[in-house]
Amino acid sequence: MKRVTQNMQTRNAGRSLPNPHSFYIPVRVMALDQASFNGDNPTQPFTSFLVVITRGSEVIELDGERIRLSGGHILYSDSSVDITLPRSHKLQGVWIEYAAISGNIRTFSPLNHRQPVRSCPSHVSTLAVQLLSDWNQPEQRKPFALQALFTELLSELYDSSAEYAEPPSQWIDRILQYIESHYNEDLTREQAAGLAGITPEHFSRSFRKFTGQTFNQYITLLRIRKAQQRILTGAPNLSTLALEVGYSEGTYLSRKFKQVVGISPSSYHRKSKSVVSLNFNHTASLHALEVVPRLGVYSAWMESLQPVPSRKKLLDEGISSSGLYERLSSARPDVIISYSLPDKSKQLLSVAPVIEIPFMQMDWREQFRLIAEVTGRQPQAEAWLSLYDWHCHQANQMLDRRIGDRGTAIVLELGTEAAYCFSSSYGRGAQILYHDLGFRPPLGLVAEGLLEKGYLEIAFHNIARYPADHIFITSSREAAEALEPLQSLLHPVHQHHTDDSPGGRIYFLNQPCMFYGFDPLSSEAQLKVLVQALTS
Repeated sequence: MKRVTQNMQTRNAGRSLPNPHSFYIPVRVMALDQASFNGDNPTQPFTSFLVVITRGSEVIELDGERIRLSGGHILYSDSSVDITLPRSHKLQGVWIEYAAISGNIRTFSPLNHRQPVRSCPSHVSTLAVQLLSDWNQPEQRKPFALQALFTELLSELYDSSAEYAEPPSQWIDRILQYIESHYNEDLTREQAAGLAGITPEHFSRSFRKFTGQTFNQYITLLRIRKAQQRILTGAPNLSTLALEVGYSEGTYLSRKFKQVVGISPSSYHRKSKSVVSLNFNHTASLHALEVVPRLGVYSAWMESLQPVPSRKKLLDEGISSSGLYERLSSARPDVIISYSLPDKSKQLLSVAPVIEIPFMQMDWREQFRLIAEVTGRQPQAEAWLSLYDWHCHQANQMLDRRIGDRGTAIVLELGTEAAYCFSSSYGRGAQILYHDLGFRPPLGLVAEGLLEKGYLEIAFHNIARYPADHIFITSSREAAEALEPLQSLLHPVHQHHTDDSPGGRIYFLNQPCMFYGFDPLSSEAQLKVLVQALTS
């Protein structure tokens, strides 16, 4: 044994073993009212000290800077500072000096003298007072009691300091996004807390405060919502689905699914779904399928066709309103349909699974078919689209006889200071002109990125730079001419192409609300209006 010890000493001679840990030991503890009576000079340089203010209020100086301390403040420094306390100060509290052994002193950010922590938790003050009492009664304390008490104080102080470091509002979204990307992996509270840079205990408190659920409850709910989404859009068998969402076997997924949803995955797949729609395009798709949503957003054009009871109607105002959230919760839908808006999906996680439809990545037919799949109405959707395609065929035969080659076309929506034109991915009737009727967008607009961007803003005086054979304005002639910059542009052109005109024929459709839709019902109505304008 002696030889081994010597060998170890020889092996370690001349080098220090790395030690990432630090250990903190109190070396001086006293009541704060004694701190200003150290000789004639109340100004002392200190290193590694902690002051817990329990009562009173006073202005002190730290490195020449005047700050006010009051009951509930904590003052901390791990570097040499000059602190001046008035001789007759009114502060009560505990002054603690301590030493760090091995490793480097870690700053309990932001517990420094530049930013004194307010609203100190009462249990931290209680521990500091207990430490002072035990320090002054050495004959009554047990071995290691002071170290244990001081360690507990630092631990509590560190946990509470996280509340003053990075606010949860700054890290919660980052953590939720991480969970969204890794929900099907083995995630632990400790991992998430490490990513947030806080203790697991503080993480749990803040996470539950912001989400209304514990970390494990949130993970479970997210996995079940993902499973519901897959069931609604053609899920694989239960065992494969379980692996997709982070469970090892189908029976465990089925048990968790029933705990959250109330029924088994197979029952959920078979049942008739109650739906909430957060966009009027999707509400119109549901009505085309003869599905009346429990709650839906309706456009002014849809309401002009058939009034909607207020109990069935949502305002298109986003999902941040607590009143709107309460309405969705009370509706108890089986599924919510919305354009892809991640923040909404997180907020609605506790209500129902959200089917997110990518914005500008799916044409109205693809969106219609997806909604039909979610609601189990695929045959009705295909029958509707077959009839629509027949109407397009009839329209093209008529246009072949009347105008022959289609040429170029543009749809303009007029704002107060500019006009907007659209590609087929954005609607406004462009999906019909370019996709169903064979017209082409002007090359100038294509060159400026119309197809990639979806729409372009055009200053009124620049409209003539994009000549087209057919120009459709969704508003009325009166509305267009009321815009002074357009008066000289519109008057010379109606049937004839002139040098100062932006193209060939101009059509005033007088249907801005109807052309705003990008859905089966709006497209059907837009087709009729466009063909009527072209053939009149």
